[in-house]
Amino acid sequence: MLDAYGDKIPTGSVLVDSGLCCGLASLNLSPSLSLSLSLLPALEEDAEDSSDMKKRKPGLEIGNDVDRFINVKKRKPRLENDMDFIKVKENLGHHLSREDAEDDKELVSRHVTHGFHLVQGKMDHGMEDYIVAENRKVNGHELGLYAIFDGHSGRDVAEYLQSHLFDNILSEPDFWTNPKDAVKRAYKATDDDILEMMIGSRGGSTAVTATLIDQEKLIIANVGDSRAILCRNGQAKQISVDHEPHKEKELVESRGGFVSKAPGNVPRVDGQLAMTRAFGDVEVKEHITSEPYVRVESVDKDSEFIILASDGLWKVMSNKEALECIRKIDDAQEASKKLVREALSRKSNDDISCVIVMFH
Repeated sequence: MLDAYGDKIPTGSVLVDSGLCCGLASLNLSPSLSLSLSLLPALEEDAEDSSDMKKRKPGLEIGNDVDRFINVKKRKPRLENDMDFIKVKENLGHHLSREDAEDDKELVSRHVTHGFHLVQGKMDHGMEDYIVAENRKVNGHELGLYAIFDGHSGRDVAEYLQSHLFDNILSEPDFWTNPKDAVKRAYKATDDDILEMMIGSRGGSTAVTATLIDQEKLIIANVGDSRAILCRNGQAKQISVDHEPHKEKELVESRGGFVSKAPGNVPRVDGQLAMTRAFGDVEVKEHITSEPYVRVESVDKDSEFIILASDGLWKVMSNKEALECIRKIDDAQEASKKLVREALSRKSNDDISCVIVMFH
């Protein structure tokens, strides 16, 4: 099976990248549109006749109901053929009128780009990864909002996080003055909402979120094993924490749970969950937490890019290997595509999603 770029993809995989939602390559998505993308499971499509799905061409399983997969936020029309402003407009996620141009000249010296790529794995479940890669202007600040949500035992929690978590973070009154505490409260409030809606249900999700403020300050938060790394001056710096049971055994036991490891398996909370922090997971919630690890990083002249990715990538690549794989690539979209393909070549069977943000 070939993807839209003519490259061979492993059997059973479904690829998605910016401006392309599986078989939606014929859809003309203007670069003046900012995208938040969710990939819903290819094989769980509502269909009256399952045999009709078998007739679909490879790579078209998601169908053509665009609104179900892509949330498009319209911006002001860009200035056609005005190359002095197109790069700034596209990368900042808002579009300058000629009247605005003089006021925003200082932004031209530095810009931020992002790209993303996803592939459905070969596990016995539909796609459960969701991402956010979006720009907003809030209270006079330019924001870049980036996230990976890797669901487990279903996609519902990850889908909910994609739609609500950033709104909850930005709704915290002291987000601008005390972002660490604001993010922690927003994570808890969002998890409380999820648990209230999940009575009698199961499933959960990791989260790694990155909020870029005015291209200068980066607020990273995470629960679970979705990871963020920062490339600064050629060095890979992990800026999130993998919340694995063997690392937080004391936390689990202090909450009345236990950590066990069956032969040939990974350590699990109460023999079930392979992480100590997550959204949802009603069955073991008393023994885990949704409190995130939060840190603030400055984006300086030595900052090159960040990578957010689900564990489908990190299971087969180290931080250093991921950095070296893409460091010589200047295009964020091409970099994200190469990183996912490298993980596939290393036989990753899980869903893989990544977002790359480059500082130029």
